Amino acid sequence: MNPETVRRLTQAHPRLIPVHCPVHASWLNQIEIYFSIVQCKALTPNDFPCLQAVAERLEGFERYYESIAHPFEWKFTRANLNTLMARMRSRYAETHSRTLAA
Repeated sequence: MNPETVRRLTQAHPRLIPVHCPVHASWLNQIEIYFSIVQCKALTPNDFPCLQAVAERLEGFERYYESIAHPFEWKFTRANLNTLMARMRSRYAETHSRTLAA
């Protein structure tokens, strides 16, 4: 997050603690992963002649996907989380110290 943005936000809302969230955080939510798959596999290209065609494509994909689906293999471990949290704490401390110095 831009330091100037952090400064403006914390000045306007002193109790606010800005936290940078990853732009692509699909690992946080399985439904986001599923929606991404639906977008890529069922809705692209999106040249549907009518809404009924979209519904039919989605229903067909749902039936197909249920027949081949298997659980996602999570690669993000507790160690990864601890590393990420340490980096976030470090960046927060840097940003907070710069904000106080400004």
